[in-house]
Amino acid sequence: MYIFEDKYLLSEDIFDKNFVCNLNACKGACCWEGEYGAPLNDDELDLLKAVYPEVKPYLTKAGIEEIEKQGYWILDEDEDLSTPLIGEAGPCVYINYSDNGTAYCGIEKAYLDGKIDFRKPISCHLYPIRLRILPDYIALNYEKWDICSDACKLGDELKVPVYRFLKDALIRRFGEDFYVKLDEMADFHYKNGNANL
Repeated sequence: MYIFEDKYLLSEDIFDKNFVCNLNACKGACCWEGEYGAPLNDDELDLLKAVYPEVKPYLTKAGIEEIEKQGYWILDEDEDLSTPLIGEAGPCVYINYSDNGTAYCGIEKAYLDGKIDFRKPISCHLYPIRLRILPDYIALNYEKWDICSDACKLGDELKVPVYRFLKDALIRRFGEDFYVKLDEMADFHYKNGNANL
């Protein structure tokens, strides 16, 4: 774990592990696998409510029914904010499927079609990095999940480290200056094996 700018704790894995989403292989399984929905930040709650009218046409009938029953977000069993699921352990309510059966995010589709300004929850955009807010730091950890084994394999083939694959998401969350310094830190890490800056 590296300390970055006295504010962040960075897992070495974000530099050393490779990752490129391979939707042809996984079909978007991260949208339906797992016990909970996508983690949410406080500032995303009002956004989900505000964009819902534009997002609704991009959702499944089952997803719409669950949102109207559960709400735009919930507190999960761990008392963390998250997107609701369809059923007890089903997919995220904001899921939909392309003609070939690949899952996609209805929120992101509305964003890409220019209907809304909110792309999707930042936890989804940053995956496989998970943020953990600590008293003195924000920790950025790499989360390994077996359903993403094809993404790891493709990342290895293309030689794309996690932090480079997530450039847009990291800039969205932390800003351009953060990413420029992170890239410098990665170069130092690769040359010296110690990136504390």
